[in-house]
Amino acid sequence: MTVPLEPDPSVSPRLQFGTELRKFRLSQGFTQRRLCEAVHLSISQLSMIENGHRGPTPDLARRMDEALGLGSTLTGLLDRLNRAAAQLPRWFRPWLEFEREAEALRMWEPLMVPGLLQTEDYARAILSRGPAVTPQQVEEHVAARMERQNILKRPMPPLLWVILDEGVLHRPIADMEIMKAQSAHLLEMGENPHISLQVLPHKARSVVGLMGGFVVADMPKGTPPAAYIESQSTEDRVSVRSDEVKHLALRYDLIRVDALARHESSDMIREATRRWST
Repeated sequence: MTVPLEPDPSVSPRLQFGTELRKFRLSQGFTQRRLCEAVHLSISQLSMIENGHRGPTPDLARRMDEALGLGSTLTGLLDRLNRAAAQLPRWFRPWLEFEREAEALRMWEPLMVPGLLQTEDYARAILSRGPAVTPQQVEEHVAARMERQNILKRPMPPLLWVILDEGVLHRPIADMEIMKAQSAHLLEMGENPHISLQVLPHKARSVVGLMGGFVVADMPKGTPPAAYIESQSTEDRVSVRSDEVKHLALRYDLIRVDALARHESSDMIREATRRWST
């Protein structure tokens, strides 16, 4: 039995695999106990996989396919999920789970438009300048970044509260046409009722966020918040330490106090769009 299943970028890979596994198990008339006996797994371990709390190994997916008579359905899905994740930098992958499942994302960005709000051309301009990157790798990374944005197209997307430094609007990441299109895209996204877009003006003389950008993810009830911290390091960018996340949430609030109101921010972005047009 072969069923074409493709990764859904708006859903956690572990949750997608677990949902499909449970669907096939029930359709084949297997109880959890029966499947566990067939693949030599405990019921608690199977429950964790089906609930998306842990992922399977390729060997376990193969044994489940055999037990359920699915051919290579589950092993194929797992392979596609792993390949989709491989298109993103290794240090970023742990953050994807939090980003996909968050109820709200609070972002501070002092240098460039955040990935969830980038146009394809703007993203390509950034990603093509990495060290020793090939054209194929660039396109794979651009595609992965665009897929991440699908969480904003869900029926119930996360609330996205973004504060940009004024310099982001004027930094020439790419040519004028690309910058104009990116500014126009920000205006469009700012009209989304689930997105709050504010600009921190230079005249505010705020220094709270000069250490770098970050994102605080407010998770569903029962799951502690997490944070993603921008850094030149390729390690330890994701934190679930309560004291560190609380500290970053406080810094976000302090930055937001000095930011322009949404309509004033839109006016500033609109003026930046006009400047890129001339």
